[in-house]
Amino acid sequence: MTITRPLPKIDPRTVPVVSVDTHLPDVPAQHLTPEALRERFRQPPVWTPESSVEKKFGDRQPAPAAVLIALVMRQELTLLLTERGVNLSTHSGQIAFPGGRTDTGDRDPVHTALREANEEIGLPASHVEVLGSLPIYVTGTAFIITPVVALVQPGFTLTPNAHEVAAIFEVPLDFLMNPAHHQRHAFDWEGQRREWFSMPYQEAGQGCSVERFIWGATAGILRNFYRLLSA
Repeated sequence: MTITRPLPKIDPRTVPVVSVDTHLPDVPAQHLTPEALRERFRQPPVWTPESSVEKKFGDRQPAPAAVLIALVMRQELTLLLTERGVNLSTHSGQIAFPGGRTDTGDRDPVHTALREANEEIGLPASHVEVLGSLPIYVTGTAFIITPVVALVQPGFTLTPNAHEVAAIFEVPLDFLMNPAHHQRHAFDWEGQRREWFSMPYQEAGQGCSVERFIWGATAGILRNFYRLLSA
């Protein structure tokens, strides 16, 4: 049996940026409205996901999972994201969608995504309008993720699970759907080239800003969302 060694502990911010996709068009504002998204999922175009399977590292058994791409219907759509707790066994400290591993009692990926979002951050399903799903995304840690896309009605009160979630924040969807903010990183590890996207976002605070370094599977899934909306 081949043993795949885990990647070394690295700060992804220090991995070189090999390119930024400033040559690609951003998604027009008229495509980033609730009704435009509803129509896009009612009648999806022909398109091809750009990221779907990461190169494996480690030898975990594959595990199905689902995440919620939760688009909050404010004056402009925003994406609800979390910063994972530093004590978690996988992807600790990373920026992530609400979601997680499928339980035996889950009916389908939508049920998994809604249950996990409620357990992680207290998002009530009554505020969520599911639009559809993106293609499965397989992480290097062997999670087989179904991304569930949904609109979220404002007026909710979130209660983060302190063990799993260090922070909850929102990013304007138009920022994420502009490929001028999509950085490509690459480095070599044990004879293989590892590549991923990042979408660093500066969250404005009271008198300061906080960098939310969106990268890895989260950025890869968002890149696929960009490809769907720009098709």
